Amino acid sequence: MTKNSQIIRFFRNRIPTFKCVPGCHDCCGPVTASSEEVARLPIKTESEHATALAEYNCPYLGKAGCQVYEERPLICRLFGTTPRLPCPNGKRPNVMIAIETEREIHRFLTETRQILL
Repeated sequence: MTKNSQIIRFFRNRIPTFKCVPGCHDCCGPVTASSEEVARLPIKTESEHATALAEYNCPYLGKAGCQVYEERPLICRLFGTTPRLPCPNGKRPNVMIAIETEREIHRFLTETRQILL
């Protein structure tokens, strides 16, 4: 396991979870992910990527929601857990992410190669 994969796992364990509004995918737009995160996702064609981007969606957003929910990138996991990335429907965990953990995640995202999904 690479160092970045270990860091990603560490952060995943520190991001609180909550239940989304069923059928809502308002925060499932184009995002970036580290190359380690992308390597764990199914390969999408150029056409699938282009279609998703044209619709301001993620290529992993299907009719029933996120097709890669268990492997979703850190940025997706942050939505709704911090005031900086609020849920459009006001959902949130009981306890928001620790500010220092959020800062560390953003620092990691800026220091690693990011790929547009």
